Amino acid sequence: MVGPDGALPLPWLAEPLRQALATQRAHALLIQGPQGVGQFDLALTLAQAWLCEAAQGERPCGVCASCRLVQSHSHPDLLVLLPEALREPLGWASLDDSDAADSAGDKSSKRKPSKEIRVDEVRLAIAFAQSTSSRGRSKVVVMHPAERMNGVSANALLKTLEEPPGSARLLLSCAAPDALLPTIRSRCQAVPLRLPDTRLASQWLAERSVAQPEVMLAAAGGQPQEALQWVQEGVDARLWVGLPQQLARGDVGSLAAWPLPRAIDMLQKLCHDAMRVAAGAAPRYFPPASMPAAPPLDALSDWARELARAARHAEHPWNAGLMIEALVQQAKQAFATPTHARRGVSVHSNG
Repeated sequence: MVGPDGALPLPWLAEPLRQALATQRAHALLIQGPQGVGQFDLALTLAQAWLCEAAQGERPCGVCASCRLVQSHSHPDLLVLLPEALREPLGWASLDDSDAADSAGDKSSKRKPSKEIRVDEVRLAIAFAQSTSSRGRSKVVVMHPAERMNGVSANALLKTLEEPPGSARLLLSCAAPDALLPTIRSRCQAVPLRLPDTRLASQWLAERSVAQPEVMLAAAGGQPQEALQWVQEGVDARLWVGLPQQLARGDVGSLAAWPLPRAIDMLQKLCHDAMRVAAGAAPRYFPPASMPAAPPLDALSDWARELARAARHAEHPWNAGLMIEALVQQAKQAFATPTHARRGVSVHSNG
């Protein structure tokens, strides 16, 4: 959202915002791009621009009554639809959660927050879009991340996408458009969002007191919001640079406290970089000087398959701590493989 000072939440969104406002023709937009580059922020800023009472097809002013209502999460013509598990992390836990929960039949405060956008919540959004605008501009529904809709939810949204009510507009944002129904994608105007310029993203991280921002940006695959989240969770550049040698020694260290999906993601990045080094290319996620000597590609391929198998069960492990220890031992074994070793081939001495 644009604040009272007129600044965008993320500086690299200026051009995508301008293009989206200039080329928007459909009633439903699908903002799609890598995770951690601001899809949700761009969706909110577009919604604010459409509801702004001073903007004329341009970026929102940030100071009118409508903009201030959006900033305070209380605009009567804006509905932000998020999975329960994301509302608090994204700062939208103050929305009408109780109403949405009741509509979904949720009576238990002990139930684990859902990671899906459920059908009853989609129906609530459809009813909202069909109601009359309170401030006379439009009705806007923001849905993020859209790929979290299950099949029933997506089908419930289709009719509204086909026949939008009145001046209502829908903004869907996602990092995995292929996970959406083709019929959803075909009814939305695509707004692509790419990785930001490295210099601009590194500067943004440095302004938020991230040490060695270029290291953390590379670690997160060029996704600055992801890099910032890692730092806030205790993964700094010094720790990241030391991980390859630590794992080659079989040392679990602080990795034991990481969430399993994060640990597997890191190991897959290390395996990817080891493959690049083995093939004579520069690593992508880790600094070159931090990498151990690369084992043969066949050993790395075996390791990659084991990591892929572990990733399929990362959300439901029997024992995360034991699994991380086993994964670290796999890393040690992969890096300990002699560079002259080959599957199925014995190495004999001529002596």
